[in-house]
This record gives sequence, structure tokens and C-alpha cells, in this order.
Amino acid sequence: MAAIAPSLFFSCTGQSRPKGRRILQPVAACSQRLTYKQAGVDIDAGTELVKRIAKMAPGIGGFGGLFPFGDSFLVAGTDGVGTKLKLAFETGIHDTIGVDLVAMSVNDIVTSGAKPLFFLDYFATSHLDVDLAEKVIKGIVDGCQQSDCVLLGGETAEMPDFYAEGEYDLSGFAVGSVKKNAVIDGKTISVGDVLIGLPSSGVHSNGFSLVRRVLAQSGLSLKDVLPGNENESVTLGAALMAPTVIYVKQVLDMVSRGGVKGVAHITGGGFTDNIPRIFPKGLGAVVNTNSWEVPSIFKWIQKSGRIEDSEMRRTFNMGIGMVIVASQEAASIILSEGNTKAYLIGHVVEREGVIYN
Repeated sequence: MAAIAPSLFFSCTGQSRPKGRRILQPVAACSQRLTYKQAGVDIDAGTELVKRIAKMAPGIGGFGGLFPFGDSFLVAGTDGVGTKLKLAFETGIHDTIGVDLVAMSVNDIVTSGAKPLFFLDYFATSHLDVDLAEKVIKGIVDGCQQSDCVLLGGETAEMPDFYAEGEYDLSGFAVGSVKKNAVIDGKTISVGDVLIGLPSSGVHSNGFSLVRRVLAQSGLSLKDVLPGNENESVTLGAALMAPTVIYVKQVLDMVSRGGVKGVAHITGGGFTDNIPRIFPKGLGAVVNTNSWEVPSIFKWIQKSGRIEDSEMRRTFNMGIGMVIVASQEAASIILSEGNTKAYLIGHVVEREGVIYN
């Protein structure tokens, strides 16, 4: 049996303890179910901060910020890729992390019906490795091409002693535009409207603090084949590093057909927190969890981490990266005539929150 790294020793309460204490045991031996909060991310704290910021800057809290500009709104969004970067460092896969960066921002602003116009990036590292940075920027360029927007500029910051050797951090900023009379804001959503789900490529760029905790206790490495997906011989590293889907063209195509009333990007907060963000007060959704096939990567995460269904749905996209709310008539057209794979996953009800069937 291979030796277990000291970093993998935890108490069954999720707290690390000095190595010399007798109560230590491998995490895999613990019966406790893992949560995102145990992995270091408190979604409730983040929600509370947004509420406090909104008091200082009213209007903040949507997927993108709207600024009036003539007969249109400029729509802006900013994001990073979280601790998925840690896996990029471990796998050496740097050429797609830039796609993730672009996706996280443009997918947010397209929820308003906005077409992305341009993107800015921020790349920070202790010592600039030009070859590595070029791979990252190439991914950003690819992401911009997928979203039909321009990489307008950015900042490369070399900060000695601030980051570990060979590591870097990323953030991105996207700006788009939508006519004022064409904004998708969820205000017209009503009971009986339906939910259309667009498939994700996997974990995308959220929940990796929990993913890394699960990986540590699983006894597997990033080079091992993803359990449940042996026929395709996809490694855990490749499955987890699959770039975030950029939904811009699909969503704008659906919007152009008419009848789309709301769009939710399923990121941090998963289904549970993101879908209700677009509903008028008093309305919610029933989601049929059997209406799409949950990818193997999520099944492995849940089984290995013994994670509750509710925790999975509040942390991960579970195979659906974008949710469209539309009238039944519009949904029929979108699902029958569209060129994008999509699922009818639920409907709107007169009750707040998300109900899972």
C-alpha cells in the first residue's frame, strides 16, 4: 500500500490536526460526508457579502451589470477560474484555462441577451515564464473567438515572491451590448413557462476546492482513468480540465427566435442558488433531475466524497451549464428547430426556490 501524504490526514470533523496525535486517520476512512464549506468555501458568506455590497451600490447582484448607453445597455461581467488553476499546475494543461476565463464572464453577460463586444485579461505571476504565459493567452484568444468578441487588452503583472514558483493567477472582464427593448431580465416569467437546459462539458470552473478535497481522499491520481468512464479511457485530469462551454452563440440564437424570458448561468451556487436569481418574487421552478444524463465526473465526485444530493446541486452544474426559461410555444420551437443539444428539464411554479423531482 502506498504511503499516504501528511496533507491527506484529517480528523473526521474535517479539521486538520498535528501529525503526532493518535486520532489521525486517512480521510478515506472517515464516514463524514464532504461539503463545500468543509473544503473552505462558504456560499452563504458570499451571498451575505453581495447583500452588503448591494446596499452600498444598488443594482449589483445580477449575472452582469447594466450601464445605459443611448438606446442600449452596456453589460459587463468579471470573474476568474478559481482553484481549477491548481489542477492546471498539476496536469500541465495551460492551453485551455484561458477558454475557462473567457467563458465565466461572457456566459454571465449573455444572460441579459447581450452580445459580447470585447474582453480584457489580467495575468499575474512571480516570475514571467513567456512560453507558459503564451499558452494561457492563446486559450483566451480561442475563447474570444468562440464568443465572437475581441481581446482588447490586458495586464501582465510580475510580482516576485507573491506566488509560488511556476504558478499564476487570472481574472477577466467582458463587456457586451443589448438594446434596451431587448433585455432579458426575467420580469415576464410566469407560471407554466418551461426550463431548457444546455449541457455542460463537466465541472466547468466552479467547485474545485471541493473537487480537490474529494480527489485527495479518493486515493486516485489525476492520471488515473475516470471511474465509470473506462470505455473511453478518459483520465481524471482530462475530465476535470475540460474547458467551460461558451454558450454565447447558442443563447443568442435561442433569444433571436423569441419567447425567451430568462437565462441563468449555472456557476457557483449550482441549480439551487442560480435559477431563482432570474425569477420574479413568488415564483420558482420544478426541476426533473431525470431529464438529462448526469456526466460520470459528477457521479464519481458524489460517490467518492459521499456528498449529499442537496450539496451537489448547490455546488456543481450537474451536467447543465445554462438554463433558459421560455414560454411553452417558444420552447417547442427551440427544441425542435435548434442546432444545439438541449433538454426540457422543468417548469415554473407559484412557489419560490427550486423543487427537485
